[in-house]
Amino acid sequence: MENNALKNKTTALSLSVIRLYRTLNRDRGNEVLARQLLRSATSIGANVREAIYGLSRADFIAKMQIALKETAETEYWIELLRDSDTLPPESCAALLQDCVEIKRILIATLKSCKATP
Repeated sequence: MENNALKNKTTALSLSVIRLYRTLNRDRGNEVLARQLLRSATSIGANVREAIYGLSRADFIAKMQIALKETAETEYWIELLRDSDTLPPESCAALLQDCVEIKRILIATLKSCKATP
């Protein structure tokens, strides 16, 4: 069930970022940040999906760790957009909260997987 929640949350985050990307990309000055955010946010869900169908436990763990790293990177880009006044803080709050929730699930999943022999 946790993986379903994770799949749903990562898909929702990706869709939110895709919509935000379209808005940000209207201003040429935002291209680089928008592209980086799009790449990292959509990579989270892609790695979770790959992990679910991983070839081995080690493969599952590796993909989930990559998803965790991509979540941290996504937070970074959102914080830059907020702190550079490109986006208002209230626009970033929900995205950052989504990242926190995804990180919690990923960390719990990784701890559980690593603790089980």
